[in-house]
Amino acid sequence: NTVTEKLFQSPSKYIQGPAAIKNAPKYLGQLGNTALLIADDNVYKIAGTALTQSLESAGLKVAYVRFNGEASADEIARVRDVGTQNKVDYVIALGGGKTIDTAKAVADKLNVPSAVLPTTASTDAPCSALSVIYTPHGEFDSYSFFNKNPTVVLVDTSIVAKAPARFLSAGIGDALATHVEAREVRTATNFGGGLPTLLAGAISAKCEEILFKYGKLAYEHNKVGAITPALEAVVEANTLLSGLGFESGGLAAAHAIHDGLTALEPTHKMMHGEKVNFGTVCQLILSNSSAEEMDKYMELMVSVDLPITLKQLGVTDVTPEELRHVAELACSGNETIWNLPYVINIDLVYNAIVGADAAGHDFLRRKGIK
Repeated sequence: NTVTEKLFQSPSKYIQGPAAIKNAPKYLGQLGNTALLIADDNVYKIAGTALTQSLESAGLKVAYVRFNGEASADEIARVRDVGTQNKVDYVIALGGGKTIDTAKAVADKLNVPSAVLPTTASTDAPCSALSVIYTPHGEFDSYSFFNKNPTVVLVDTSIVAKAPARFLSAGIGDALATHVEAREVRTATNFGGGLPTLLAGAISAKCEEILFKYGKLAYEHNKVGAITPALEAVVEANTLLSGLGFESGGLAAAHAIHDGLTALEPTHKMMHGEKVNFGTVCQLILSNSSAEEMDKYMELMVSVDLPITLKQLGVTDVTPEELRHVAELACSGNETIWNLPYVINIDLVYNAIVGADAAGHDFLRRKGIK
């Protein structure tokens, strides 16, 4: 590594709170007069119509395009064409991780700012200057990197609190990987091409602290739609702290193994953070974590219904050859696993996956969970 500069990047503005979407014109109006709004049908009914009315009542124009469900190159090209036709000044992402990844890629291709309005706290996608691109069939394709982070990230916790609690749980799974990975890769370059700052390390550590303090509590509050200080804290950890922590701190094996797992058809029904969560168990194995430390993490994971075995990921019938293929994909040339400062190869990763599955089953057996 010949890089000597440290680098930290982030959105220009982050806003979070109950009914925050009502103030959307105040924050989005600064980006221009005409917006391209990307949302799927369900999200548009839940929040899109109200957002559109709010912006239009402030004299702003909105061109709505329906998101078709996959953050693929074809979908990005289709949505970009709608933006070009409408001569938009900026792009609004309203929805979950794949909607957000698509919108950020479209904004980059149109060379306009993006505003991200997540309706769940299920991933750390909102704040970053990158998108995860998938094939039209849902398999991991590549990372796409952009010159700018979103200009505005606005999180309305009254909308997030209405989403099924599984979304928050998946976000905890994604966010729990942040510090586990970042602490291992402090000498590797981050997504901005620089070394991690002390701030990035402090943010990832704070993210993990909040999840252990309030994760289970927030999950239970989300189940009943209660907007509480605990829920607000975990939404911020999942969205802002994890987003800043992973992008400027760096990723490692947990996310690389997630990418490999997408090759197994049954995992397509699982959420991003659920697959990452199993990857975190694998990362802990590769990092030679003690039994006590493994139990500490799995205790939190199980308390918010995150998967810690392949069976819980829906993978009930898998061959050693298929798992070796997952390990091969996790060790692809451009994968984040190569940020790790120790020896990595396909055999080591394959054995970490098998070992993580065994550790997960053992934990469930000891806790009397079937």
